[in-house]
Amino acid sequence: MVESINSKIDLAIEATSYLGLGDYGKIMVGDKGFEFYNDRDINKFIQIPWEEVDLVIASIMFKGKWIPRYAIQTKHNGMYKFSSRNPKKVLRAVRVYVEPDHIVRSLTFFQVLRRNFKWLFRTIKKKLSGKINV
Repeated sequence: MVESINSKIDLAIEATSYLGLGDYGKIMVGDKGFEFYNDRDINKFIQIPWEEVDLVIASIMFKGKWIPRYAIQTKHNGMYKFSSRNPKKVLRAVRVYVEPDHIVRSLTFFQVLRRNFKWLFRTIKKKLSGKINV
């Protein structure tokens, strides 16, 4: 049996983890960390202490009216993506333990496209200028 790292639970809500395929379970936000427990398999769980959390990234659509998913980026182990029925409630509970400037919006689709086009044209320009100078 898995033991919780939290001594006090602030919020427990049904959620989906997107680590691999979607797993249904419960998210628990507590005083020591963020936890996800799978409903079907007790060995599939995620426990992230607050000291390990680097960023909380929220995907925001329709000017803040809808938050389909959010991710927790850790300092050493990468990014964990989640969605829940009431994501605003989860993010408000997380904001108590994570500094508000470490909770950020994800890039929009067009911002990602613009960044990739800039990178592409910059690399083409470097290659062309390198060939002319040789």
